[in-house]
Amino acid sequence: MYDWLIVGAGFAGSVLAERLASQRNERVLLVDRRPHVGGNAHDYYNDDGILIHQYGPHIFHTNSKQIFDYLSSFTKWRPYSHRVLAEVDGMLVPIPINLDTVNQLYGLDLNSEQLADWFSARAEKVDSICTSEDVVVSVVGRELYEKFFQGYTRKQWGLDPSKLDKSVTARVPVRTDRNDLYFSDEYQFMPRHGYHRLFENMLRSSNIHVMTQTDYRDVKDRIPHRRVIYTGPIDEYFEFCFGRLPYRSLQFEHVTRDVPWHQPVAVVNYPQTKDYTRVTEYKHLTGQSHPKTTLSYEYPSDVGDPYYPVPNAENQERFKKYECLAMNTPDVWFVGRLATYRYYNMDQVVGQALSTFRRICNTVETGS
Repeated sequence: MYDWLIVGAGFAGSVLAERLASQRNERVLLVDRRPHVGGNAHDYYNDDGILIHQYGPHIFHTNSKQIFDYLSSFTKWRPYSHRVLAEVDGMLVPIPINLDTVNQLYGLDLNSEQLADWFSARAEKVDSICTSEDVVVSVVGRELYEKFFQGYTRKQWGLDPSKLDKSVTARVPVRTDRNDLYFSDEYQFMPRHGYHRLFENMLRSSNIHVMTQTDYRDVKDRIPHRRVIYTGPIDEYFEFCFGRLPYRSLQFEHVTRDVPWHQPVAVVNYPQTKDYTRVTEYKHLTGQSHPKTTLSYEYPSDVGDPYYPVPNAENQERFKKYECLAMNTPDVWFVGRLATYRYYNMDQVVGQALSTFRRICNTVETGS
């Protein structure tokens, strides 16, 4: 008899498994369909000995000392400041848009104050900011919106930004100075020995039994357990009774080149050209020294493992029906990006898992 059956060995499931095992001394069965733990953050050494992220770049960043300190129990860190370039009008320019971006694109020599006026002159008045298009055109105008956001968003989401919630493009700031860091969080690091090692350390407890390549449905009626923590797609748990929730997936082409470096930064975005959205070069992220380099070409898709909930009003309305079912399902806790249909970063998923653990401690007696 297990105290908990946890479905999904990504951050949400693994954090809760670790907390329940170490803090409550409870027995946990952690299952995942994939052949590894770590979810989409999984990394591994390829045939050439280069550490790569199987499911695209995962850069840890947070403003939460609590979350950073918690994960520091399972890994040492490598400081890393993420920079991204975008190929626009045949040039590689910084993204998020900043002073250098505009000066390079338009051959100008503006200062920060002048750039703020330049943006204001081009910004469109939007009475009610609801969509991703509204967010951008209201700040920088339509021309930069079309150069940087419209094509990229259509590729990434399969929808025009005018059909997506404002939260999608609101994630990317616009700056009037020369700051070219992609993130502004206080803590920006990479696990020194990779994510897989972090998850191995997190799941070491003898109270945790991990079963990979295992579908939840194959064990839920065969292995006794008291309670369930579910981190998969919420519509799948309820057998799609209200219809399927849309998720976007990604396909990756991993290519190793016989050169030390391929591009000047870890990630280059392609909003105007190419079928792929971006190219990642992992040695920038990991700091690994190697005579070769490995790149990932990223192709968004509607087919494949679910990665991103598609945020718009229609999908939220359907999710609310599933959420109501979830709230009335006893002894099952729904946690994580797929189970709560929210576009969370890694640190936000960790924070949600830690918060869920606190709620469990307040409502469920140990061993009951």
